[in-house]
Amino acid sequence: MKKYTLLFVSGLVALAIAACSKDDGPSKSGTDNASTDENLAGETVTVGDYKKIFVLNEGQMGANNATLDFLRFSDGKYVWNAYNQMNPELPLGLGDVGNDIAVTGGEVWMVINNSGLIEVADARNERHIATIEIPTPRSIVFEGKYAYVTSWNGAVLAYGDGYSVDAANSKNPKGVVYKIDIKSHKVLGNVEVGYQPEGLAVYNGNLYVANSGGISSQLAPAYAYDYTVSIVSLSSFKLTETVEVAPNLKSVFSDGKGTIYVTTLGNYSNVHSGLYAFSAAAPKSVSRVQGTGAIAYNGSVAAVNGTKVYVLGNDTEFDWNAKTHDWYIWSVEEGTVTDEKLDLSGINPYAAFSVGSQLIVSDAKDYVGPGSVTMFDLTRNAKLWTVTAGVCPGHFAIWN
Repeated sequence: MKKYTLLFVSGLVALAIAACSKDDGPSKSGTDNASTDENLAGETVTVGDYKKIFVLNEGQMGANNATLDFLRFSDGKYVWNAYNQMNPELPLGLGDVGNDIAVTGGEVWMVINNSGLIEVADARNERHIATIEIPTPRSIVFEGKYAYVTSWNGAVLAYGDGYSVDAANSKNPKGVVYKIDIKSHKVLGNVEVGYQPEGLAVYNGNLYVANSGGISSQLAPAYAYDYTVSIVSLSSFKLTETVEVAPNLKSVFSDGKGTIYVTTLGNYSNVHSGLYAFSAAAPKSVSRVQGTGAIAYNGSVAAVNGTKVYVLGNDTEFDWNAKTHDWYIWSVEEGTVTDEKLDLSGINPYAAFSVGSQLIVSDAKDYVGPGSVTMFDLTRNAKLWTVTAGVCPGHFAIWN
């Protein structure tokens, strides 16, 4: 590990309050002074041996203030709002509601949900490369020459007077997964999955898609969440199987050894959040991951590191009067659950990301102002550092 002195972040760029729409502009090579991010101010922290970790801040719905931060490992500098600073000619900024982020081939792909686009930038200097239009995109994964993106496919929940659901103007089509050529950035096709799909993962030639049904739960006739994982064959790009899991699915992970893990948010009433697992070889046999101790293994904030899945949760998620919750962390690897000793005091976990022996946990704070990002060393059960981030820091990707 390397140790550096502290600096302070500065230079936030103002964002337009509008939906994002922009044409593809020229990509800069990153070799000239005008296209380097080396001189952006930042806060210096203790790091490891990668290139960058990107942090996508969701922003506030409708405010067009999604932003991109990064932690550069060469000098330990955490930089705010890098995309907007490196693309001043794009006055509308990154867009409205950042929902996922991933890196491939030196490009960082950002899923901007409410703006309906995938923004592609150079990982070296955050310069704009391309914009790909996708309706209400949610999550992204790469496999081979292609990117796969879940989409709500235009689903929308409209409200009338008194916040009552306006069923006549609400839309609830099934979601889809889009297939995109990584090199050309062109959309090649899509396949229908469940209602309001969220996370997705790839294992052994199949795509696993977690369907939430977040809009379906508010509309007649069922008023129910989706509770399924859609399995799509990558070779045929067709839906081959549907697995019933639990209501309101969120994330899905593969441990690379044949086990598929799925997180659920529950129904916020009598079905708790949690982690479920099934074998890719026998997907109909689904079980909730449980431990042997006294802890109720609720939790929807999760991260994967190789064959291990980390989950953050609490026992009081249905106590709406609680001002604070006692959070805990646990992990599962090859069916074995372990309680991790990690002090989350002062942090209300919003998202998590695991890299090496470190775990990054974000806190969205009040959801309208700056959040925070904290890195823990799991080998020493120690907090390494905390920095201020953008609004709702919720998604991470590593460039190595």
